[in-house]
Amino acid sequence: MCQHRNFKGEQVLGSLGILSRKGWGVWAAVIAASLLGGCASTSSLPPAPRTVNVPNAGYRIGLLDTLNIVVWRNPELSGPVTVRPDGFISMPLIGDLKAAGQTPAELSQDARTALVKLVLDPVVSIVVTSVNTLSADQVRVVGEVPKPQSVPYRQDMTLLDVMIQVGGITDFADGNNAVLIRGSEGGKQYSIKLKDLLKRSDIAANVGLLPGDIVMVPQGWF
Repeated sequence: MCQHRNFKGEQVLGSLGILSRKGWGVWAAVIAASLLGGCASTSSLPPAPRTVNVPNAGYRIGLLDTLNIVVWRNPELSGPVTVRPDGFISMPLIGDLKAAGQTPAELSQDARTALVKLVLDPVVSIVVTSVNTLSADQVRVVGEVPKPQSVPYRQDMTLLDVMIQVGGITDFADGNNAVLIRGSEGGKQYSIKLKDLLKRSDIAANVGLLPGDIVMVPQGWF
């Protein structure tokens, strides 16, 4: 028998403000499919790391960004590509490459390394031509919170910081079954304990956040 909670799907996606936005509808569907089930549980998810390594200066590729890939003298390997919701791109001959969280230079080097056994002296250039501003430099909080919203990311931001901005959790929230989705890691999910943090003042439940993170707070069964 289901012991846990459910998300109100329309409320969650509506509070994201993405029900009708091109591109983010795909990402929203991935989130919804993984978490909207009434019997979903966070017991199998790893806890969110308390500290995070903020990427070095320079733009980091985000989910649904559009890239232009040029492999010199190999037009059949060149062209535009969109970063998938799982954080990967697909290239001819190579297959899938992790793109989200990388700088264009880092991704270019990864592509070159993958091509070096297939193409003579490959020279790869990757440029970000369209930025998905919905995910860049924001932390999104949705679900059972008084004020679901996107919060501009700032250096050293923590879970407690954003929960204060959204007004904590509602009386209907299953705070200790909340989920942190890390966009910079291709949508990897972590469990977070909001009830422990906000109601029991357990500072150990406070974790560092990164740009593109999504905090999803489920509704409990009462």
